Amino acid sequence: MSEIRPKVLLERTLFASRWLLAPVYVGLIFALIVLIGVFIVSLIGDVAKLMVTPPDRLPEAGILLVLSLIDLSLASSLVIIVILSGYENFVSRIDTVEDDHRPKWMGTIDFSGLKIKLISSVIAISVIALLRSYLEIGDFPLNPTMLLWQVVIQLTFVVSGILLAIMDWIVARTERQELRQIPPAR
Repeated sequence: MSEIRPKVLLERTLFASRWLLAPVYVGLIFALIVLIGVFIVSLIGDVAKLMVTPPDRLPEAGILLVLSLIDLSLASSLVIIVILSGYENFVSRIDTVEDDHRPKWMGTIDFSGLKIKLISSVIAISVIALLRSYLEIGDFPLNPTMLLWQVVIQLTFVVSGILLAIMDWIVARTERQELRQIPPAR
């Protein structure tokens, strides 16, 4: 029986620690179930409200219903992307029995791609919230402070997304240049 050196033991422990993330992804599955419940309750409640909406407000009410459902759909899709790509990037590859049911993006989204998808979804969700506020302006007294903050937050998300994309572009460009400088192996 050979003695395991402390360095090897440390490295094995560090590598195995990635499995500590698995319960986080299971927790996100429960969050997805909650979002589905919210989607169903929202759909039922909003359709009931739509039935008693005055005809002159029906187009806006219909748009708000759809925006609300799209908002929940985007959030749910985002949770799925984080669960699957996060698990594959940080824990273990997901072996599916039938690869024809495997989404094409699985296994291709790295951490950088995950960040961009995340910020893109957050921006889309924020835009929907801002549009909802805009469409509700005639229904409720205008709260200029809230509207201003929604616009500021939206712009912050957009600028953050642009900066993330620029950083990823710089890193990719730097890596390509470094690869060109490595002499070929003989």
